[in-house]
Amino acid sequence: MARSYLSIILSTLLLFLPLLTAAEAELGKPKKFPVVVSTWPFIEAVRAAWRSVDKGSSAVEAVVEGCSACEELRCDGTVGPGGSPNENGETMLDALIMDGVTMEVGAVAAMRYVKDGIRAAWLVMKHSQHTLLAGEGASAFAISMGLPGPMNLSSPESLKKWLDWKENRCQPNFRKNVVPANGCGPYKPKHGGMDVSTESCEMGTIEYRLIPLVGPHNHDTISMAVIDKMGHIAVGTSTNGATFKIPGRVGDGPIAGSSAYADDEVGGCGATGDGDIMMRFLPCYQVVESMRQGMKPEQAAKDAVSRIARKFPDFVGAVVAVDKNGSHAGACHGWTFQYSVRDPNMDDVQVFTVLP
Repeated sequence: MARSYLSIILSTLLLFLPLLTAAEAELGKPKKFPVVVSTWPFIEAVRAAWRSVDKGSSAVEAVVEGCSACEELRCDGTVGPGGSPNENGETMLDALIMDGVTMEVGAVAAMRYVKDGIRAAWLVMKHSQHTLLAGEGASAFAISMGLPGPMNLSSPESLKKWLDWKENRCQPNFRKNVVPANGCGPYKPKHGGMDVSTESCEMGTIEYRLIPLVGPHNHDTISMAVIDKMGHIAVGTSTNGATFKIPGRVGDGPIAGSSAYADDEVGGCGATGDGDIMMRFLPCYQVVESMRQGMKPEQAAKDAVSRIARKFPDFVGAVVAVDKNGSHAGACHGWTFQYSVRDPNMDDVQVFTVLP
């Protein structure tokens, strides 16, 4: 009888030995998830997202926490309230969130009177069947869903910036082919043909008047990707848009596939830069689809940026790509780009620099 029991025990141990060996091997591997990736050295925003996802929150929830932190800190003056006045001196917000599991998207564009851009976008995703709400309709929806408002989104700093711009005859600005060319308007179309120094389609490229309005401190976006402990990915963006933009302008921030994109089967992407140009190419959709076809993140990012540069050689922008395994890389054109990362193998956020 004793031998019989011993045989059973030995047989059981032999049965489970391969499983135990596999478990030990898995424990010896470095952890891959969670992962947080963000455009620019927005370190506190990445830390906020990391705290959330490391405690077990979903990727979507962590993206909201990270982007909200950036809005509260007014990162570089280009995220959240109090920055980037338009031609009328008013600050307006764009934001987006995308769930890579369900492919649901919520976004707000040219939103007034509500300071919580990313939370408003999340509410659109959670409480409507729409993808994008714009203008005062977005504001009314956000307030009806419980966000504080209406409130003035301008700040003393943004108003001073706007007043200085007005004193400089509203230069530079985003108008073209209008009169007055060097004044504050009202503007009318310029008659008598196109100014070839402003725009040309020769040789398959498009030249445009380069105005010093696009840079890392007046025209950028927080675009964040998070992979949670379950390996699910989400992305989000928040921005107050281009400084001195024409009222009503919507940039790439709330456009899925342009400023951000995610698919659980592949990975995600975030973008920043001259959104008026970049949104014509949907660079983040391109990045994710290139990775789906087998490209590594670095190759996919460089390919997406090069497609834009071939048509607009003077454009300024960048993308950061992260695949479903947490590997990441960036690419840029026209400026030096930095992005921030936190994963389980790091003691704190690390900033990576990408040269054009």
